[in-house]
Amino acid sequence: MSACLYYHPEAYTTSGPKLMGRNAAGESFLRGFLTHSKAHEFWVQVQHADHGQHFAKTAEAFGRALSVKVVDKRSLGALSGVGVAYQPGPGIGEHAFQRASFGHGAWSLCGITHTTSSAAAMDALANLLVAPVQPWDAVICTSSAVKDNVLRVLQAQVDYLQARLGITRTVLPQLPVIPLGIHTADFVYTPAQKAAARTALGAGPDTLVVLFMGRLSFHAKAHPLAMYQALEAAAQTTGKQVLLVECGWHANTHISQAYATAAGLACPSVRVLTLDGREAQQRLHAWAGADVFCSLSDNIQETFGIVPIEAMAAGLPVVVSDWDGYKDTVRHGIDGFRIPTLMPGAGLGSDLALRHALEVDTYDMYCGHACSLVAVDTEAATTAFTRLLESPQLRQQMGEAGRQRATQVYDWAVIIPQYEALWAQLTEIRKAQSPSLKPLPHPWPARMDPFYSFASYPTRVLYQDMVLSLVDADLGNATRRLAQYRQLAMVNFAKVVLPNEDECQAILTNLAQSSQTAGNLVQGLPAYRQAFVFRSLVWLVKIGMLKAGK
Repeated sequence: MSACLYYHPEAYTTSGPKLMGRNAAGESFLRGFLTHSKAHEFWVQVQHADHGQHFAKTAEAFGRALSVKVVDKRSLGALSGVGVAYQPGPGIGEHAFQRASFGHGAWSLCGITHTTSSAAAMDALANLLVAPVQPWDAVICTSSAVKDNVLRVLQAQVDYLQARLGITRTVLPQLPVIPLGIHTADFVYTPAQKAAARTALGAGPDTLVVLFMGRLSFHAKAHPLAMYQALEAAAQTTGKQVLLVECGWHANTHISQAYATAAGLACPSVRVLTLDGREAQQRLHAWAGADVFCSLSDNIQETFGIVPIEAMAAGLPVVVSDWDGYKDTVRHGIDGFRIPTLMPGAGLGSDLALRHALEVDTYDMYCGHACSLVAVDTEAATTAFTRLLESPQLRQQMGEAGRQRATQVYDWAVIIPQYEALWAQLTEIRKAQSPSLKPLPHPWPARMDPFYSFASYPTRVLYQDMVLSLVDADLGNATRRLAQYRQLAMVNFAKVVLPNEDECQAILTNLAQSSQTAGNLVQGLPAYRQAFVFRSLVWLVKIGMLKAGK
């Protein structure tokens, strides 16, 4: 079972100037989907027509020159033909409202969590309680930790709605846990590549290379101080020559200088090398030349963390914080070490949430303030680094265990079938349960028919028995005037809601014989056009072609 992918090229590429986690995840997912999907044709939902063409070329480049069916907002109802629409974010509530006009059971919606700490993401999750999402919809949670976070947001919203409105029933989407995937074969390096990488890094035979891979942001990714302190202590204890490679990118010179200053203070015995992680060759040198991987994430914007899995695929033992998705992916003492973390208890961060909510703090500052109150056990990290620096056997043992786990559990060849199984399950639930759902007269209350919402504005409303007649006594004159008016910019700008020339001529011809009721005027038209032309009778009154009886 496949799905219609929401496709915007920017969301599926790492070639932009800012390499964000969502871009890396999107690019990797698309490649995995195109490689391992069992689809016989592709469906994409796009904002612009050229995005569909871009997808088709991308698919062809991966050897999947299949038919590509493109859906946009003008043809949204076509999603019923594929049955599942996949959105690369958690905000399926707005898409559920868009689906409402076609019927809540017309297709299933599937979203996915990335960061859940931003205001937009939290609002999207809370909105699931009031949006018309259904049990045949899903939001994929990429880790057990983020699922717990999602459930806490939803429960808080339920508590609010119960206190405010006395609600007794909730309808929620499925919340399956499916991890992100990687292409494990990309991280297998030959001895020659490893030797060349270490030469490029300036790492001698006795140098132990510790790698951090990811965005270099102390306030929004991983605060590096604990890593610096632990590496310094381990280097002093073992007497080993340690090279720390930080492969990523700094958002500005202020952050770059902050890293350099902190490293100089906290790990003076460790040589620190910064590589631009946006460049493929630099990433190759980093992965192929490393002996140990480290990521002591302590930030609430993280939900899964893909780089430890990439490190495992590269055969590197990992030292990671016991934090968010790392708890699922890294087996302590087997693939590496998970370092304990500490943060304040519930009830001690309300001021941080309020400052963010009131926009006193930006999102970056909110994340930065929160992570400043999360500690990584430096002593435990020191012990982990010391054991790995001292034991080539332990490094090899953990690296091999991690490589096997990455291949068996996190390769896209394993993950994509889980997506397709979920989509098939959603379709089964929808087909079984949706027929019993009673439609509402106004399924999207905030986007109702304007002629209902503003029904008290006009003097009168067009009705079936309203008598209409031509303003002109002569049909030929009426026809000429109408043709002239249709050329006016202030008229033809609305051509999407106007009847065609044949329909207009039929109305004028009928009325040239005698006045008629509005309902009778459209009886001779095809059934699917009658409502459209009926309402257009008001337009013909508007431009002075028809007049309504009193």
